Amino acid sequence: FSDSAVAAEIFGHAGYDFVMIDHEHGFGGLPDAVRQMQALQPFPPTQLMRVPWNDPVYIKRALDAGTEGVMIPFIQNAQEAAHAVEACLYPPAGIRGCAASAVRASNFGLDSPEYLEKANSNLVIMLQIETEASILSIPEIAKVDGIDCLFIGPTDLSASIGKPMQYDDPEVNALLERAEKAIKDAGMKMGAVPHSGLDFQAMFERGYDLVCAGSDIGHLRQGAISQVSAHRSKNG
Repeated sequence: FSDSAVAAEIFGHAGYDFVMIDHEHGFGGLPDAVRQMQALQPFPPTQLMRVPWNDPVYIKRALDAGTEGVMIPFIQNAQEAAHAVEACLYPPAGIRGCAASAVRASNFGLDSPEYLEKANSNLVIMLQIETEASILSIPEIAKVDGIDCLFIGPTDLSASIGKPMQYDDPEVNALLERAEKAIKDAGMKMGAVPHSGLDFQAMFERGYDLVCAGSDIGHLRQGAISQVSAHRSKNG
């Protein structure tokens, strides 16, 4: 989130399964993302990016930069889902422009034949479910080929009914449960950030397959607050 290659490198050392570079609400641009991916390169985490919008130009540039998968926000219906998937894939399956002879994703053209052979299949595509309308569309969205995961955005989902982050509200809880049930009934993998007071383990136990367990901002904020609070409580 903070656009820090150092933070990315720390998460790489920590051994997470994946690191999500956030370009929807985060501060960085594509050159910054490249620096973060370079910092992650020696480490196991899969390098993913949340793009700002369902924009085929930005999706193309993110993939050319070398991200191994994208999360695309605010998908409302099957037509938008199909457009998102098409933007990720080379023809004839999609509409992604091809510059494999030069882009970072193909090691600047050194591995372009191998990259072109595997690019469409070796890619994570996650779509975000963030409104009541998108929940109603989940059965149709799930029929779109190429989607790997539907990712619930609990903050925007709660905000869409005028109750942002009010996870103790029965209406918000019911909406989240509807989204979860619809995704599972559709046979899709399900992701989210921790919500409703649950930690990452409780999220897995609730049925989630993928959890973005925290952000660099959150870890830094919590560490700082904990240390300052401990000092104040002991020393005034």
